[in-house]
Formats: sequence, C-alpha cells, structure tokens
Amino acid sequence: MQIEFQTQRLSMRFFMLMLVLFVLQVGYGLLLSVQQTDPTVLAGVMNFNVARAEHLNLGILWILCGFIGAILFVGPLLAKREMVSPWLIKLLFYALIVIAVWNFFTLRLAQFGIAGWWHGQPWLQQGLEYLEAGRIAGVLVLIGFAILAYVVLRTFPPVRQWNEIHWGLGLGVSALMAVWVFGLFYVARLDLQEYFRWFVVHYWVEGVWEVIHITLVGFLLVLMFKVDVKSVGFAVFWGVALVWLSGLIGNAHHYFWIGTPAFWQFWGSLFSALEPLPLVFCFWHIYLDAHTNKRPLENAPAFYFILGSVVLEQIGAGILGFTMTFALTNVWSHGTWVTPGHAHLALFGTFGMLGIAAAYFAVPILRKVPNYDQRLGKLSFWLVLTGVLGMAFSFSIGGTVQIYVYRILGLDWFGGDVARSMGVFKLMLPLFGVVFATGAGVLVYDLLTLGRRLAVPAGADAHGEPAAAHPVTRWSRPLSGFEAGIWLMMMWIFGTIITLGLLSFNLPRVRVAGDPTLPYLLAGVGYPGLLLVTLLFVWRFLASMEARAKAVAAPSLLRVLPAQA
Repeated sequence: MQIEFQTQRLSMRFFMLMLVLFVLQVGYGLLLSVQQTDPTVLAGVMNFNVARAEHLNLGILWILCGFIGAILFVGPLLAKREMVSPWLIKLLFYALIVIAVWNFFTLRLAQFGIAGWWHGQPWLQQGLEYLEAGRIAGVLVLIGFAILAYVVLRTFPPVRQWNEIHWGLGLGVSALMAVWVFGLFYVARLDLQEYFRWFVVHYWVEGVWEVIHITLVGFLLVLMFKVDVKSVGFAVFWGVALVWLSGLIGNAHHYFWIGTPAFWQFWGSLFSALEPLPLVFCFWHIYLDAHTNKRPLENAPAFYFILGSVVLEQIGAGILGFTMTFALTNVWSHGTWVTPGHAHLALFGTFGMLGIAAAYFAVPILRKVPNYDQRLGKLSFWLVLTGVLGMAFSFSIGGTVQIYVYRILGLDWFGGDVARSMGVFKLMLPLFGVVFATGAGVLVYDLLTLGRRLAVPAGADAHGEPAAAHPVTRWSRPLSGFEAGIWLMMMWIFGTIITLGLLSFNLPRVRVAGDPTLPYLLAGVGYPGLLLVTLLFVWRFLASMEARAKAVAAPSLLRVLPAQA
C-alpha cells in the first residue's frame, strides 16, 4: 500500500507525539509502583496523588494522539480526497503539546493546595478523580475536539453517501466534543458533581471512545485483509448500536453509590450486565475478518496489537468490568485495587493498543518501508501484553486481600495493616511494571527507527524468519470458529469464578465470621486462570496466522534467493 493523499502524512507527527507521551506515562507508572511499595519515595517532591494524576492524564493524551493519527490516516481514504484545512490539523498538534506541558506543571499544584479558583471555577487543577486538569486545560481540549470534528466532517462526503464506517467516525468525533462539556463545570454538591463526572468518565471513555475503537478496528481490518467493507460495516453498525444501547443506562451502576435514588441499583446492574455484548461481537468479527479469505499476515505487529486491543477489551472492559459492576460485588470492590486491575486492561489494552496498532500500520507506509524487520514489533507486543496482564493480576489479587483486611476485618488503613497484608502483590506490581516498560521501550525504539535500519536480514522472510519450509504443527493449524468460541467461553468461565469470589464476601460465613477461605480460593483460581487462558489464546490465534503467512512467503523466497546468488 502507498500513500494516496499528502494530508495522510500529517498523521505521522501525532504518532510520534504519542510515543513521547507514552514513555513519560510509563515512567510515572514505574514511580507509582515503587511508591506503593515504599510510600516515602519522593514524598514532598512528587507525592503519590500528583504522580497518579500525571500518569492518568498522560495516558488520556497519548491515546487521543493515537486516535487522531489513525483518523487522519484513514480519513482521506474514506473521503477519497485530501483532508480540509491542514493548517488546523497542525494547530491541533501544537495545542496538544501545550496541553501536555500545561498539565505537567499545573497538576503539581495539587501538592500545595492551589486550584486557581476564579468565578467559582478551578482554572488550574480541580482534583476530581480522572478529571484532575483545571478549567483552562479543559477548554483547550474542547477546542481541540472541535477542530478534529470540523476537519473530519468537512472532509467526508455528503451524509447521504456515508457508509457505516463514516457514521461511526462522524458520530465519534462529534460526541468527543459534546460529552466533554459535562466535565467543564464545577458543582458544590458532591453527589451532583459526581453524577456529571461519571458522565465524562463513563460516556466519554467507555461510550464515545468505544465507538471510535470499533470503527477504526473495522476499517484497519479492511485495509489489512481486503475484507468486504459491507460485512465490516454490518459489524460496526451493531457494535456501535449495542455500545450505546447498553452503556447509556449501564452508567447507572455508578449512581447508586453517590446518593442518587435506589432504583438505579437495579437498572445499573441490569444494563451493566449487557455491556459485554458489543465486546463479544467485536471479538467475533475480528476472528471472521482475519480468517474468512485466508490472506497472509503481511504486517504482523499491526495485527498483533489489533488482536491485543480486542482481546484485552474483552478481558478488561467486558469480563473484569462485568465482575465489579453489580451492586452486590461493587459494594466490596469499589475503591480497591480490584478497580485498577480492570482499568489498566480496559484503558491501555483496548484503546492504547489500537493507537499502537495504527502506528505500526501507518508508519511503514509513510516511510516507504513495507518489508521492514518485524521481530522487534512482535517482541514488544509480547512484553507489553505479559506486563499489563501481570499488573492487572497483581492489582486484582491484591485487591481481594485488601477487601478482606479493610472491609471485613475493619483493620486500620492508614496504620499499615492493609499495606503489610498486600506486601507480596505490591512487590509484584513493579516487577511486571519493568516487563511492561521494557516492551514499551522496544516498541518506541522500533517505531522511531523504522526505515532507518536494515529492512529484513538477508535470507529471511518479511517476519525476520529463515526462508525455509515451516511445518504446520497442531498448535499452528488453522483456527476454526468452534475453537475460537471455546477459548472465549473459557475466558468467561474464569470471569464467572471471579464474580462468585466477589459475591462470596456477602456470605455470613465471610462477612460476619470473617473466614476468607472461599473468596481467596475463587480469586486464586479465577484470576490466574483468566491470565493463562488469555495468553494461550493470543498465542494460538497468532500462531495460526503466522503459519499461514510463512506458508505463502517461504516458496517465493526460495525461488528468489538462488536467482540472487
């Protein structure tokens, strides 16, 4: 594939900014994992709450950079013309840099109690969980989303010519701007402030971002495998419809705990249980798109990260989100380490991996190196996947212990009882963090130097493997739909075990008598089982794809190499 429109090249700067912000976020994450083990590290210099705010805000910014880069790359292909107003796109790029630098300095003001109040609004930083940035940054972000929506909608053809991909991206960029407005005002009543905060945290991230995610996954698969656009459009339509049908009311699982009426307990639990449906649909459509026409896997790292995005969406947003959103489980898990286990897989796994996948797809085309050495990209994927799953495992098992010690035994949080009981898991967190950081470093180095290194080692195929016959083993045989369904069912079985573990805290034997045997046993089976099945399934899926690619590549290379000699 070659560049068809010059404005596609504008996406490169957003992908490069994404990598820079990603490295900074990983650095803060490592610091946080160390501070969890020893709270005195950098105390008074970079307090935990400030480092956490920087970590989360950088994550949101670099993921948005990946989304914008992907939209700018595929936008002209969908519109079949150049993007309008390229100067606005350049302005958006510099605005993102300004916002990142501004947040770096203003979020630190929380350490000194400075919010920048003026006319009843906190203009510098506001300290709301997930929405720590102040009003100035929020307004700049809104302007940035308005620029993106204007450029995309003006570039697209008239609405009567739109297909499902156009509608998905068009609705996505418009809703990015509209829903963000709910985070731009401060309300003195805490319950009402929390009500609108969850509008942004849930609708904006888990609703609007999901729409963009499903649409971009669909179109990237069209470009990679030459899949039928109509069949992908069908999947995108139902994915988007199910996300909004279930998610809009499913947000109510937050409401019950912030002082709103009790009927939200039922409706929130009911529709939260429906939220995994579009994620299962997305999972199934990536299987069908990748296996229907049996095309070889040409760009392995891009597909690796697309698959990782969809699978971790299933695990993080679907299964672990499902386990903790019912009122009878959320009463125990809310505000514990169980929550970041879900959040890391749902945020980085779903959206971050998609941005990285888009970069791996676009950068080789932009730099005109289609046959690049793909080994570093594949290595980075496995390191990053293992690292983030390990961190989620550490959070979730540690959170189970935390629930028992703090909420069942009622021991002192700040006196160190909880910290001591979670010591093993607080040590596991930085260990898996180092694995993740190593993968991130390999990833960033690979993308930054792509095209500046030798494309492919002599005598190797496009994947860096020797050009020889590759026998198809039982593990790498073609993956059938039935087998893929079995793997998916196994994930949900372990998810059910995890859910039962959280529900068991309601039993008198645990809640009154204080016996932790059942929740510990179920968590000890559920979380490791889910982790292992996820890794094995991804390995199995990719082994079948790689075997297909090598079977096609090896004969042609064996014909070429003697001629070169």
